[in-house]
Amino acid sequence: MESHRLQRVGNLLRNEISAMIARKEIKDPRVSTLVTVTHVTVSKDLSYAKIYVSSVEGPDKLSNAVSGLNHAAGFIQGCIGKRIRLRTTPKLSFIEDHSIDEGFRVLQKIKETLS
Repeated sequence: MESHRLQRVGNLLRNEISAMIARKEIKDPRVSTLVTVTHVTVSKDLSYAKIYVSSVEGPDKLSNAVSGLNHAAGFIQGCIGKRIRLRTTPKLSFIEDHSIDEGFRVLQKIKETLS
Protein backbone atom coordinates (compact mmCIF):
# COMPACT_ATOMS: atom_id res chain seq x y z
CA MET A 1 0.00 0.00 0.00
CA GLU A 2 1.32 3.42 -0.95
CA SER A 3 1.94 5.97 1.73
CA HIS A 4 -0.26 9.03 1.94
CA ARG A 5 2.61 11.27 0.84
CA LEU A 6 3.29 9.23 -2.30
CA GLN A 7 -0.39 9.37 -3.23
CA ARG A 8 -0.50 13.12 -2.61
CA VAL A 9 2.60 13.78 -4.74
CA GLY A 10 1.23 11.50 -7.47
CA ASN A 11 -2.06 13.41 -7.51
CA LEU A 12 -0.23 16.74 -7.64
CA LEU A 13 1.84 15.54 -10.60
CA ARG A 14 -1.23 14.15 -12.38
CA ASN A 15 -3.16 17.39 -11.94
CA GLU A 16 -0.26 19.60 -13.01
CA ILE A 17 0.66 17.55 -16.09
CA SER A 18 -3.01 17.31 -17.12
CA ALA A 19 -3.33 21.08 -16.80
CA MET A 20 -0.19 21.61 -18.88
CA ILE A 21 -1.60 19.40 -21.64
CA ALA A 22 -4.99 21.15 -21.51
CA ARG A 23 -3.37 24.62 -21.63
CA LYS A 24 -1.21 23.49 -24.59
CA GLU A 25 2.02 24.45 -22.80
CA ILE A 26 3.70 21.46 -24.43
CA LYS A 27 4.39 22.69 -27.94
CA ASP A 28 5.07 19.27 -29.46
CA PRO A 29 2.46 18.68 -32.21
CA ARG A 30 2.29 14.96 -31.33
CA VAL A 31 0.71 15.83 -27.97
CA SER A 32 -2.94 16.76 -28.44
CA THR A 33 -5.44 17.93 -25.83
CA LEU A 34 -7.21 14.56 -26.15
CA VAL A 35 -4.37 12.92 -24.20
CA THR A 36 -5.36 12.04 -20.63
CA VAL A 37 -3.14 11.28 -17.64
CA THR A 38 -4.78 8.24 -16.04
CA HIS A 39 -2.43 7.29 -13.22
CA VAL A 40 0.89 8.31 -11.67
CA THR A 41 3.16 6.09 -9.58
CA VAL A 42 6.00 7.67 -7.63
CA SER A 43 9.04 5.84 -6.25
CA LYS A 44 9.45 5.71 -2.47
CA ASP A 45 12.29 8.22 -2.51
CA LEU A 46 10.30 10.57 -4.81
CA SER A 47 13.07 10.57 -7.42
CA TYR A 48 11.14 8.82 -10.22
CA ALA A 49 7.57 9.04 -11.46
CA LYS A 50 5.82 6.89 -14.05
CA ILE A 51 2.97 8.73 -15.74
CA TYR A 52 0.40 6.51 -17.45
CA VAL A 53 -1.28 8.21 -20.41
CA SER A 54 -4.27 7.28 -22.57
CA SER A 55 -5.92 8.81 -25.61
CA VAL A 56 -9.28 8.48 -27.30
CA GLU A 57 -7.64 8.98 -30.70
CA GLY A 58 -6.35 5.41 -30.99
CA PRO A 59 -3.18 3.43 -30.32
CA ASP A 60 -1.11 5.03 -33.11
CA LYS A 61 -1.75 8.57 -31.87
CA LEU A 62 -1.16 7.38 -28.30
CA SER A 63 2.31 6.02 -29.09
CA ASN A 64 3.16 9.27 -30.90
CA ALA A 65 1.88 11.30 -27.95
CA VAL A 66 3.91 9.23 -25.47
CA SER A 67 7.08 9.71 -27.51
CA GLY A 68 6.34 13.46 -27.66
CA LEU A 69 5.78 13.60 -23.91
CA ASN A 70 8.98 11.64 -23.23
CA HIS A 71 10.81 14.05 -25.53
CA ALA A 72 9.41 17.01 -23.54
CA ALA A 73 9.92 15.34 -20.13
CA GLY A 74 12.77 17.69 -19.17
CA PHE A 75 10.66 20.76 -19.95
CA ILE A 76 7.68 19.34 -18.03
CA GLN A 77 9.92 18.45 -15.08
CA GLY A 78 11.29 22.01 -15.01
CA CYS A 79 7.81 23.54 -15.04
CA ILE A 80 6.68 21.21 -12.27
CA GLY A 81 9.76 22.11 -10.23
CA LYS A 82 8.78 25.78 -10.40
CA ARG A 83 5.12 25.18 -9.49
CA ILE A 84 5.25 22.43 -6.86
CA ARG A 85 7.41 22.76 -3.77
CA LEU A 86 9.37 19.53 -3.48
CA ARG A 87 12.94 18.94 -2.38
CA THR A 88 13.67 17.16 -5.66
CA THR A 89 11.44 17.01 -8.69
CA PRO A 90 10.91 13.41 -9.82
CA LYS A 91 12.39 12.25 -13.13
CA LEU A 92 9.38 11.69 -15.38
CA SER A 93 8.76 8.79 -17.73
CA PHE A 94 5.55 8.47 -19.73
CA ILE A 95 3.96 5.08 -20.42
CA GLU A 96 1.05 4.07 -22.66
CA ASP A 97 -2.08 3.03 -20.77
CA HIS A 98 -4.44 0.82 -22.76
CA SER A 99 -6.85 0.13 -19.89
CA ILE A 100 -9.60 2.35 -21.34
CA ASP A 101 -9.49 0.46 -24.66
CA GLU A 102 -9.57 -2.85 -22.81
CA GLY A 103 -12.55 -1.63 -20.79
CA PHE A 104 -14.42 -0.77 -23.99
CA ARG A 105 -13.66 -4.24 -25.40
CA VAL A 106 -14.94 -5.92 -22.24
CA LEU A 107 -18.13 -3.83 -22.36
CA GLN A 108 -18.67 -4.81 -26.00
CA LYS A 109 -18.27 -8.50 -25.13
CA ILE A 110 -20.74 -8.14 -22.25
CA LYS A 111 -23.26 -6.43 -24.54
CA GLU A 112 -22.80 -9.17 -27.16
CA THR A 113 -23.39 -11.95 -24.65
CA LEU A 114 -26.48 -10.24 -23.22
CA SER A 115 -27.98 -9.69 -26.68
